[in-house]
Amino acid sequence: MWIGDEIFFLSDRDRHMNLFVYNTQTKKTEKVTDYDDFDIKFPSHNGQQIVFEKGGYLYKMDAASRQVEKISIEIRNDQNFARTEFVDASKRLTSIDLSLNGERVLFSARGEVFSLPADKGITYNLSRSPDVHERNAEWSPDGKQVAWLSDKSGEYEIWLSDVYGENLPRQLTSGADTYKFNLSWSPDGSMIAWNDQHFSLYLTEVETGRTKKMVSSHYSRLNDFSWSPDSKWISYTDVGENRMGMIHLLNVENGETVPVTEQWHHSDSPAFSADGRYLLFASERSFSPVYSSTEWNHAYINMSKIYMVLLAEETPSPFAPENPVINSKEKSEKSEPGDKKKNGSAPTPEIPNVKIDYTGIANRMIEIPIDPANYYNISCVDNKVYYNRYVQEKDGSNGLLVYDLKDKKETFLGDFVYTLAANNKKMLVGKDKTWGVVDLPTSTIKLEQSIDLSSMMVMVNYAQEWQQIFDEAWRQMRDFFYVENMHGVDWEAIYQKYQPLVPHVSHRTDLNYIIGEMIGELNVGHAYVNPGDQPTAKRTTTGLLGAQLNAHESGFFQISKILKGAPWSPSLQSPFQAPGIHVKEGDFIVAVNRVAANSVTDLYQLLLNTTGKTVELSVNDTPQIEGARKVLVTPIADESSLYYFEWVSENIRKVDEATNGQVGYLHIPDMGPNGLNEFVKYFYPQLHKKALIIDDRGNGGGNVSPMILERLARQPYRVNMRRNSPAVSTIPAQALAGPMVTLIDKYSASDGDLFPHGFKTLGLGTWWEPAHGVASSVLPVPCLLWMALTCAFHSLHLFRWMANG
Repeated sequence: MWIGDEIFFLSDRDRHMNLFVYNTQTKKTEKVTDYDDFDIKFPSHNGQQIVFEKGGYLYKMDAASRQVEKISIEIRNDQNFARTEFVDASKRLTSIDLSLNGERVLFSARGEVFSLPADKGITYNLSRSPDVHERNAEWSPDGKQVAWLSDKSGEYEIWLSDVYGENLPRQLTSGADTYKFNLSWSPDGSMIAWNDQHFSLYLTEVETGRTKKMVSSHYSRLNDFSWSPDSKWISYTDVGENRMGMIHLLNVENGETVPVTEQWHHSDSPAFSADGRYLLFASERSFSPVYSSTEWNHAYINMSKIYMVLLAEETPSPFAPENPVINSKEKSEKSEPGDKKKNGSAPTPEIPNVKIDYTGIANRMIEIPIDPANYYNISCVDNKVYYNRYVQEKDGSNGLLVYDLKDKKETFLGDFVYTLAANNKKMLVGKDKTWGVVDLPTSTIKLEQSIDLSSMMVMVNYAQEWQQIFDEAWRQMRDFFYVENMHGVDWEAIYQKYQPLVPHVSHRTDLNYIIGEMIGELNVGHAYVNPGDQPTAKRTTTGLLGAQLNAHESGFFQISKILKGAPWSPSLQSPFQAPGIHVKEGDFIVAVNRVAANSVTDLYQLLLNTTGKTVELSVNDTPQIEGARKVLVTPIADESSLYYFEWVSENIRKVDEATNGQVGYLHIPDMGPNGLNEFVKYFYPQLHKKALIIDDRGNGGGNVSPMILERLARQPYRVNMRRNSPAVSTIPAQALAGPMVTLIDKYSASDGDLFPHGFKTLGLGTWWEPAHGVASSVLPVPCLLWMALTCAFHSLHLFRWMANG
């Protein structure tokens, strides 16, 4: 801000953003303000005074005297976006559970806990607390209580409620100092297992609230655990130093742990069979490489199958050879678990006494003969194994399946997720926000009756909800930030600094701004605030023609440039380049759908709401309607990909022309799938060049830079040749033998910054222009009420400030 002989500017050279001034006569710089609480923001001037915002208030400063005065402004408004209102909580489901007999369903949604009838009945809001976040609700095995996690005390603790919400919930645990995650009742209802951000697994007695830490991990959270049917054992997954998950058994009584699988194969999703004879889990033990079409390289996908361990030595394998005579005799002497008593009534299910023989347990592992894929959410009831499957690169085969251990047959049940009732008789299935309860299925599920979610309405007090979101955002950074010392920041003091601003919030954007300022105190990258629910207006799209248009003095519009695009690519279709459309640069558009173009000031007025629709254009070589020809085009919604393709193509042309075709060029727009595609499209076809320019400018980041650097760093150690051809090939294949240079700028970020760092560290070549020079990796933290936060979860310790090299 240039006022007279002085230039005022903001600087955070003393940590907080203050006003400084540079005198053009004396050539000296001095500090004008000296605030140490909040940064000065958004300064503006009128030639005599400077106004700015600080800590939620506006101030004005006389540029000559340097006197600062707070401006008192009172604006009365209707608080349209902060009014208490009913909101549909079903749009924010976070967890589900099924009651003992499958008659009711628990939904955790938008910070509340709802009990809904599977068919007909009343919906109960069990928590009724808009100022508190309740989540991870779980029904007790006997169906008489509900447990959930609540931050009512200021930290997440376990609370218990009756199934109708008639009485006030009872706080079961206390003294929390970090984030709690999954809850799981023991089958006898006496204990609840849970885990936390300290990478530990705990047991809490339901009657007394007494809690005991059972086991801890060094490398990951113990999220993946399940109870044995007799409540005496817990199976869990622990990820080791080699990043491989191992299945363990925990003896609840004495705390002893026993490994079930070894370190050589990743395993997870452990689950006991309902009869306590088997332990099932998924494990990556199927090796079938997929070879690349662009280079001599490989990848492994769909490596997992489901395995079962016979827990006792005498337990027979369900896949053992059968003798019909012996089996027939055994059937006559021993009734099946599902047989009825003589009086016709079903027997009371007995709680199995789970026997586990440690010795040789890993050798009693059996593979269930199913196709390799990715498996999770495993259950085994009455010799039927239920599971969810995800198959990479194969649509139409993902969802819920069952394998019958007796018939040795797998059946696809449908594209559902599921959970079982405690009595193992009913199943809750869901797909696309549609949920329903069915008997345990053996064939394709036809969900004829779905659960009515329309009654999941909650009265939201936004002021209370926003305070809760702020508090939880502060706690999540405390619990998930990659170093415990919070970069030396007094995090408690930061809360006290920003919390007084929250009561003044009247729009969700205000809250996001405050949270962003708060976490900005940590001076770390990759700490974001996603916007949450925002008021949105219905938008009308404008059809675009893939061309630059100029208004002509005649009132019509002339085509000055046509973006060529690529006819072979669906994403690069330029409307005027479609076959049979004879339009060229210099032509005039004189009408759209028979409406004269000179009747409007902007041609795009006639192209509103035409995206993807056929439009008739009248086009002429001269600016007149007479003699115009009619062409049919389909306008597009976005021209950015066409402009990008044009820019890259022009850069390739310039480099090719300047180097007589000896140097290649490619641009990497980001470090995600799109950037990887751009690299692959342009890297391999130019390996014959003598040198390569890699343009990293404006790279938005991602995580694939190691893949790109690995290919750029390849060093040929062998050359192959063949008769009758001058061509030679290198080993490793697709290696560039010539020099490389990388272009970067200040607009590259995240992995777009790490790429040139790796490029230089590996000695691959030269790069130009300084970049940001600092980064950290991110991890999404558990959902808040209705927003998301990303937190830096580890730093990149090898990183140094970069200088041109």
